[in-house]
Amino acid sequence: MTENTVPGGVDAAWPGGGERAPRKRRVDAQRNTDSLLEAAKTVFGTSGVDAPAKEITDLAGVGVGTLYRHFPQRSDLVKAVFQREVDSCADAAPGLAAAHEPGEALEQWLYRFTEFLATKRGLASALHSGDPAFDELPGYFMQRFGPALGSLLDAAAAEGEIRADVSPEELLHAVGNLCMVADADGPAYSRRMVSLLIDGLRYGADKSRSRS
Repeated sequence: MTENTVPGGVDAAWPGGGERAPRKRRVDAQRNTDSLLEAAKTVFGTSGVDAPAKEITDLAGVGVGTLYRHFPQRSDLVKAVFQREVDSCADAAPGLAAAHEPGEALEQWLYRFTEFLATKRGLASALHSGDPAFDELPGYFMQRFGPALGSLLDAAAAEGEIRADVSPEELLHAVGNLCMVADADGPAYSRRMVSLLIDGLRYGADKSRSRS
């Protein structure tokens, strides 16, 4: 992908007219953005973040001009994919809390976080490349994951299902380190290591808080 080149003459002619055109533009633009982000996630996972732009646009079903219009630089697309995936993982916490007991909700979210880490290896290498375009992403990572995990930890500790002296930051780093070490053995091994970590959280839990 050429980083700063925006092809000329790619403005689409929008059908229709009157007051309905702006809304159609917004709907179509959002649909194209969603398609590009989903395609980029898939391509980055198989071919890496340096994959040709056409590989992404072919999968998304749009033209290269549309890609450049929404994401003028490659770093814009990488950031957008990363933030979208972070948001999806973080936003799963309330639903899990509503559907499961606190300890189970925490466990299921940690497994989802483990899967997030396993499928973002290519993105991670880009984020640690030293490119200043990615400087804000570690902060975004903690901003979204910290509260999501914190709410699950608090609920599980309040029920006496886990120990109460672990912070969201500590647990996020612990899972990240486990998955980094276990990466060569595959996702199943990462999940097993996280299962052992979860067992450790249960050790020393204040059982007096549990419901009778």
